[in-house]
Amino acid sequence: MIHTVIFDMDGVIVDTEPVHRYAYFKHFEELNISVTEPLFASLTGNSTRNVFQKLKELFTLPYEVEDLIQRKRTLFNDAFDTKTDLYLLEGVEELIKDLHHNGIQLILASSASKVTIDRVFKRFQLNQYFTDIVSGEDFPKSKPHPAIFEHAASLSKAPINECIVIEDSSNGVEASVAAGIFCIGYNSEHSKLQDLSKAQLIINHFNELSSKKIKNLK
Repeated sequence: MIHTVIFDMDGVIVDTEPVHRYAYFKHFEELNISVTEPLFASLTGNSTRNVFQKLKELFTLPYEVEDLIQRKRTLFNDAFDTKTDLYLLEGVEELIKDLHHNGIQLILASSASKVTIDRVFKRFQLNQYFTDIVSGEDFPKSKPHPAIFEHAASLSKAPINECIVIEDSSNGVEASVAAGIFCIGYNSEHSKLQDLSKAQLIINHFNELSSKKIKNLK
């Protein structure tokens, strides 16, 4: 029986991807580098630090990674604070409340920074439902490396085989599988160019899930 659900955030709980995309491409324009769609898609699920570590090497950027991170975050925060049409993804709030009400532990494991996670959780009042929040900025390697999910599972009140992950990116699904955790791939309209085929279950809408169905997975 499943006792813990580990959620990704971007593209699963809230669609901040357009805001991230705006900030990244605005920054790429400032840096005068051409990041193709396939390259950008391959970076989905990585922490901001890992994204810029890779781009710094690829484009021989003469800037410190920390400076690149801070500029992108400034662009993101400015856009986030002025964006009024930012909502939780359809059906996810109902699922979160259903799981919480029925005694399933909820943990967040997101590649986003702690600052971004805090912004989202405060805006949508989500802290009351989650026992733990894990940020990718605390790990040297991003998804598809399994470290973030291995750590999230270690915070579970149940064994790892009684945990599941909900992810929407290729890297996230691979990280979950590498960690040995049952993965639900969320195939949303925002998950473009993402390969979810390694997930044990793929859904197109959160109304396909419930606490009862999740408890009895496997």
